[in-house]
Amino acid sequence: MSDVTRILSQIESGDPLAAEQLLPLVYEEMRKLAAAKMAQENPGQTLQATALVHDAFVRLVDVEKPQHWNSRGHFFVAAAQAMRRILVENARRKQRKKNGGGLQRVNLDVAAIVQLRYFAGLTLQEVADCQGISLATAKRHWLVARAWLYDALSDKKS
Repeated sequence: MSDVTRILSQIESGDPLAAEQLLPLVYEEMRKLAAAKMAQENPGQTLQATALVHDAFVRLVDVEKPQHWNSRGHFFVAAAQAMRRILVENARRKQRKKNGGGLQRVNLDVAAIVQLRYFAGLTLQEVADCQGISLATAKRHWLVARAWLYDALSDKKS
């Protein structure tokens, strides 16, 4: 019986210290597994391989709900499944409206705001109507534009 299998049996029997002994033995293999899973993900993934390993490990050795592991191989199959579930949950969370899912990034064109306000003499409401944005958004853009202009035109030599 390998060290990993022995420790897995101890975890199953409820030994709270066994999980601490297990992590150093399986960490490198789990890290490689996590890196392989992350390589299959779309660019822009915010979850790191290290965090994926730790989240999966916590799920696998939950002392409150001990699981039965037949072998080291069984543990790693379960680790791969746990990592996949974590990545799916993370992707679903990102797609929720609450987390910005479905929104598209819009580039702020402060030059247009400045041109409409300063050179065309439009009010903020008119700028908002012209740009197809809300009045509150037009106000925010105008504040950014003014700050940018102030910074660009100020004497930085003092």
